[in-house]
Amino acid sequence: MSEVAGQIAAVHESYAFACMRCGHGWEQSYAIEHHTDTEGHECVRYVVGGTVVPSPLSRPVCENCDGHVVRIMRAGQVSSVRGPVPEAPGPEAHHWHLSDLLHPFQRRAS
Repeated sequence: MSEVAGQIAAVHESYAFACMRCGHGWEQSYAIEHHTDTEGHECVRYVVGGTVVPSPLSRPVCENCDGHVVRIMRAGQVSSVRGPVPEAPGPEAHHWHLSDLLHPFQRRAS
């Protein structure tokens, strides 16, 4: 990464997520910025819509139920399972409901 006129070049990555608790699925795009701190150590910042957010790879949280059992996949995995993706509210986030995909994993009451 190089710094040009005070700006940091960013890499753009997208990930797909599926909550194993409630079945909610979504995709999110991130700008990944590489910086050097004042002590010379490299650090990475994940940015969504101009806001620095925690790394989605460290401990993802379901945006629907706040569950922490979230599967991370490469982008396109959620939409490829469900078929055509509905229009999203903006270019950064896409949302789907995956409860029907989790049916085989859910316990049935005896």
